[in-house]
Amino acid sequence: MRSQAGVSVHASRFGLALLLLAAASVGAWAEPTGVWRDKDGGTIRVEHCGADFCAAVASVNPPRDPATGQPWTDKHNPDATKRSRPLIGVPVLVAMKPSGTRRWSGTLYDTDTGRTLNGNLVEIDSGTIRIEGCIMAGLCGGEELRRVRR
Repeated sequence: MRSQAGVSVHASRFGLALLLLAAASVGAWAEPTGVWRDKDGGTIRVEHCGADFCAAVASVNPPRDPATGQPWTDKHNPDATKRSRPLIGVPVLVAMKPSGTRRWSGTLYDTDTGRTLNGNLVEIDSGTIRIEGCIMAGLCGGEELRRVRR
C-alpha cells in the first residue's frame, strides 16, 4: 500500500517504530547508577538512596598510599575520628536530588581535601557523567567520569 507521497505505509510504520525505539532508549539511559572511573583510575559507585542518588568510593588507584604503603584512608577528613577509616566505601555524593534534565544536586565530599561542598551530578550521555563541586553558587569545577558497568 502506498501513501500519496509514494512511501509505503509499511515503511512509514517501520520509521515510526524506529523513532519510538530511539526515544525509549534515550529515556533508558537517563539514570546514572553504576560504577564510574575517574581520570586517576579510581571508581565510584552511584546508587539510589531512596528517591535520591548517592555515591561512595569503590576503588582507588594506586590501591596503596605511597606515603604509608598502606591502603588509602580518609586522612584529610576534618573529623579526626574518621581519618583512619578506609577510603573505599566513603560517601562522596549525598542526597543528590533532581535539579534539571539529567542533572542532580546535593552534597559532595572531596576526599582529596576533606571539604564538603554543594555539588552536581550531570549525566552527559550513557557512558559519561560529570561530578562538580561548587565553592559558591555558579562557581563550580569538576571532572568527567566514564562508565565501567551498570
